[in-house]
Parts: sequence; structure tokens; C-alpha cells
Amino acid sequence: MARRERAVDRGRRRAREALVRLQRDHREARVAAGLSLRAVARAVGASHSEVRRFEIGETAAPSLEFMAACCAVVGLELGLRAYPAGDPIRDRAHIALLERFRARLHPSLSWRTEVPLPLGGDLRAWDAEAAGTGWRARVEAETAITDGQALERRLALKVRDSGPGHVILVVADTRANREALVTLREGLRRLLPLDTRQLLGALAAGRDPGAGGIVIL
Repeated sequence: MARRERAVDRGRRRAREALVRLQRDHREARVAAGLSLRAVARAVGASHSEVRRFEIGETAAPSLEFMAACCAVVGLELGLRAYPAGDPIRDRAHIALLERFRARLHPSLSWRTEVPLPLGGDLRAWDAEAAGTGWRARVEAETAITDGQALERRLALKVRDSGPGHVILVVADTRANREALVTLREGLRRLLPLDTRQLLGALAAGRDPGAGGIVIL
């Protein structure tokens, strides 16, 4: 089975691919405009060799300012933005929260982490999954709810794209998180109807909880 690419490796690979495309586009635009390497170099205040190394990929990490200036001279505009693509890596507090939840499960239940969504090319993953005979529960853990509406949307989309199965939102027991959940509960009630006591009671006994819900630990 192919190994899942780490987020940091994916980011570095995409940066390299984007740089190769930019170098190619710059050269094509420069040639089409009838500009020499020296002409571009004079315009941006660099040496002929600097522009040449940039175009042929011999500069390991050219600055954004240098690349944007080179592009502007040949009639291109360099754009840079970030957008959601997959889930962020998790810190120690997040891992500890998942372990606290796992410790409350019956030993008969299986447990795995970083469970990809069943869609080809989808970079999202559930933080974990607990499963018994004939049922499974996907787990999403939150140490700090900073944007309740974003959390609600993210969960709804993951549920939509994951197929059958319960969803359990595990939240760190802090005053700020409890206040955030007061606002969120109405929106999440249909998706996550069970509370901490109901869920942990069933899971500690190794039983199917019958639905998803919110666990505060």
C-alpha cells in the first residue's frame, strides 16, 4: 500500500513544482518579448548570471521580490496566495487529547489515527477512528475552538464526504471551549446529538453508541 505523503513534504514538493513552472514561464515570456537576459538584469538591478541561474533553476531559493521584479519586466505578474488544502499538523496538546480519549475506550475496540477520507486525491483526514463489530466512529479533536462556524462547516463537509459512520468531536475541557460549545450545540445537535456521559458510557463498555456526539475531556 502506498505511503501517505506527509504534509510538510507535500508543501515542499509543490513549492519546487511551482518554481519550475515560474522559471519556464519567465523564459518563454522573455523570449516572446525579444528581451535578452542582460536587458532583464539591467531592469531589475541584478547581474546577467543571476537572471540566467534563475531561469535554468540553478538558484535554490530566489527571493520573492527578485522573482516578482523579473516577471514584471517580461510582462508577467507573480501572484502568491494560500488556500485550504487538507488538515493542519497537530501539536502535542492535540495528541495528548486524543490519547485521553483513547484511554476511555474498551480494549476490544480498534483504534487508528490519521484516517484519510475515502476520496481519491482528497488531502483531508479524520484525526482518529474507533471501531467495533459492525460500526465505527470517526474522531475529530479540538484543543481550542477559535472559529466555531468554521469548525461546524469543516465537520459537515467531512461527514458528507465520508459515508456511513458516527462522528465524535472530542474537545479539551476549558472555559473558552465550553462557552464556544454553548453557541455551537444548536447547529451541531443533528450531527452530534449525544453528550459526554452517553458516549463514554457506551465506548467504555465496547458498545456502539448509536450516534455521534461531543465529548469534553
